[in-house]
Amino acid sequence: MRAAVLTEYDEPLSIQTVSEPSLQPHGVIVAVEACGICRSDWHAWKGHGEWADDRVSIGQILGHEPAGTVAAVGEQVSTLTVGDRIAVPFSVGDGTCPYCRNGRGNICTDGYAIGFQRDAQGAFAEQVHLPHADYNAMRLPDSISARDAAAVGCRYMTAFHALAHRVTIQPGDWVAVHGCGGVGLSAIQIAAALGARPIAVDIRADALSHATSLGAVATVNSSNEPVHEAISAITDRPSGVSGADVSIDALGIEETCQNSVRCLRHGGTHIQLGLTTEKEKGAISLPTDWMTRWEISFVGSRGMPPTRHDELFGMIDAGHIDPGALVTNEVSLDAVSDRLRAMDEYAISGVEVVTEFA
Repeated sequence: MRAAVLTEYDEPLSIQTVSEPSLQPHGVIVAVEACGICRSDWHAWKGHGEWADDRVSIGQILGHEPAGTVAAVGEQVSTLTVGDRIAVPFSVGDGTCPYCRNGRGNICTDGYAIGFQRDAQGAFAEQVHLPHADYNAMRLPDSISARDAAAVGCRYMTAFHALAHRVTIQPGDWVAVHGCGGVGLSAIQIAAALGARPIAVDIRADALSHATSLGAVATVNSSNEPVHEAISAITDRPSGVSGADVSIDALGIEETCQNSVRCLRHGGTHIQLGLTTEKEKGAISLPTDWMTRWEISFVGSRGMPPTRHDELFGMIDAGHIDPGALVTNEVSLDAVSDRLRAMDEYAISGVEVVTEFA
């Protein structure tokens, strides 16, 4: 099969003919019809993560947001058959550890990260293997295309889990989103669907415009005005309270993380979704005394427990949210390297999806 293989960091992926994935008794083989190109792929391609013992190895097939059709079923799998349409989560649990049994399979002790480790090769390929498929497979409603499902596999589900499960959103809450790439735009749309008032923060006019179309009620161009002051003015309440109730760093650089924390009201919650770059190396300084004084919460979120997929797909099927509205470009497997390179300068708008593999 054809696949895009990481052969050298920060250099074009090698389009190769490789062996088809081996079918494990607990897994399924998926014929990939679409796979999103995510900033996490960019981090892997750049060779980031060594500071967290999380650097992707040379020889890895990247790609972790796939959707497609089940092509082969392991002998231990009881809930799937050949021809079933599924999306594949990047954060895969084994279904047996204490976290999986308590509904937190996205932080499984013995889990897999599809597209980021040798025993879980990725989906920039014609086929991909999904381990522990009975636990992890995301069955697609007929109303959701493979292209739209590929927009769900990492960024959208991470934003959904963050806003629907990791914090409590009340109708009318102000939710600031710093960085309007794929995960940021996902958070904007989801926050609006949950009854919140999203504020989009970015330096790109086109990204802010896209955020407005997805439900942002206000925008801040952080290259033109101080973010904290702008959000304070937008969120000023008759009671005298100002600041976001929830704020998300969807990019992962020092500036956006600090802006996110600083723009919160007293008692507010910061959610970290973006991964840091080589500059930060996983560590960002924070105003901890100020956070302590005003009881600011700092929450991380990654992926989504497999046991909660039905909530997300139910909202999509009912028309309350639409991940397909984030998709701005469909490309071939051969174009993936160019799209990753474009992320160097944040030159990607919305979500791009590979839909041609042969």
